[in-house]
Amino acid sequence: DGPGDTRHVLTGSADNSCRLWDCETGKQLALVKTSSAVRTCGFDFGGNIIMFSTDKQMGYQCFVSFFDLRDPSQIENNEPYMKIPCSDSKITSAVWGPLGEFIIAGHENGELNQFSAKSGEQLSNIKEHTKQINDIQTSRDMTMFITASKDNTAKLFDCTSLEHLKTFRTERPVNSAALSPIFDHVVLGGGQEAMDVTTTSTRIGKFEARFFHLAFEEEFGRVKGHFGPINSVAFHPDGKSYSSGGEDGYVRIHYFDPQYFEFEFEA
Repeated sequence: DGPGDTRHVLTGSADNSCRLWDCETGKQLALVKTSSAVRTCGFDFGGNIIMFSTDKQMGYQCFVSFFDLRDPSQIENNEPYMKIPCSDSKITSAVWGPLGEFIIAGHENGELNQFSAKSGEQLSNIKEHTKQINDIQTSRDMTMFITASKDNTAKLFDCTSLEHLKTFRTERPVNSAALSPIFDHVVLGGGQEAMDVTTTSTRIGKFEARFFHLAFEEEFGRVKGHFGPINSVAFHPDGKSYSSGGEDGYVRIHYFDPQYFEFEFEA
């Protein structure tokens, strides 16, 4: 739940709850009930503060809630120390920025913004994507983040300034994107929407994970395997493997071969 600390895990669900768990025992440590589905959640840098966002549905608007775990009464009374309404466009993905000063939120309409974790004010707002942002992941040093969007692109941004740095283009919606912790490499996962999969050809290999060079924005590799859209991708912290989770019900863990590391050092 903090840097290098994996004692606790936070989950948000469409069962209208956000829950805190002990990783080792599987015991539920805290439960926060919400009025609508929880779309995103996360710990801050120190592991003391949690945030989660709820969907705009059933007459409820989208909110981001902040709880300080050092004050047990906030969870017990279901009273976040701050609750920010998002009336314009619902949040579809969100992560903490560096040092827990703000969160970075991606919206259904393609907008990105920063909310202060202290005051709740919107610090900045940009719109580089034309459609929904499905996923946001930060770089290892928290200086940059990558977005995955329904507009068939993934984009790289500066965490603090929200400056748009790079764009990675595909022909299908991008559901998830991750940055390698050791190389200038990006992995993207996606495919068309799950509801459209059955109406198109079933050509195997359509749902590859796609690798791009961070600086040159060029694709240099694809990994086949899933027979449904990829919903999430992640690099191992040591950079020697990556995992992908798909609509087909499989999580695939791929270990890079030695040439992968030689190739990077030659390049």
